[in-house]
Amino acid sequence: MIRRPHVGITCLLILSSLGAHAQDAPPESFQSRPYWEVLIGPFALHWSNESEHQHVYLLGIERSLPGAPTWSAGDATIWGFSAFNNSFGQPSAYLYYGYRWDNLFSNPAIYVKLSGGIIYGYKDEYENKVPFNHNGFGLAIIPAVGYRMTPRDAIQIGVLGTAGLIFTYNRRF
Repeated sequence: MIRRPHVGITCLLILSSLGAHAQDAPPESFQSRPYWEVLIGPFALHWSNESEHQHVYLLGIERSLPGAPTWSAGDATIWGFSAFNNSFGQPSAYLYYGYRWDNLFSNPAIYVKLSGGIIYGYKDEYENKVPFNHNGFGLAIIPAVGYRMTPRDAIQIGVLGTAGLIFTYNRRF
């Protein structure tokens, strides 16, 4: 269940309007050197309609380390940290490492990410909501697909296992 979905949708529409004049490829500086990216998640969509579900907010930081000689231009190793309010109102965090593949379907604006790491915050009666959870620490693997609106701005959808989807706005710097 989404609480106040109009707020999240409005935020994404406003942010996507910033990218109305997207360029075909990121500037060379983003393809050849490490950079940071801020992630803002204004809402999540849950697969189930549980009455316990609360609004999810996420704020994260990610480091991209563009590739080794065998990777295509722009692909990168990523690592990052996200702090969020989970679906049950508990303060939570995700520390991860992964990979980003650019130019999906030969389109430089579309990318795919796969991250895996340690998730913290699902405690007490919600421990069973995260695999291998022990005292609030569990494991997570999150695939995501994104669309780069401009060289600095993107929107992204991450799959949260059997729980749902998280929608984020990402800003490179």
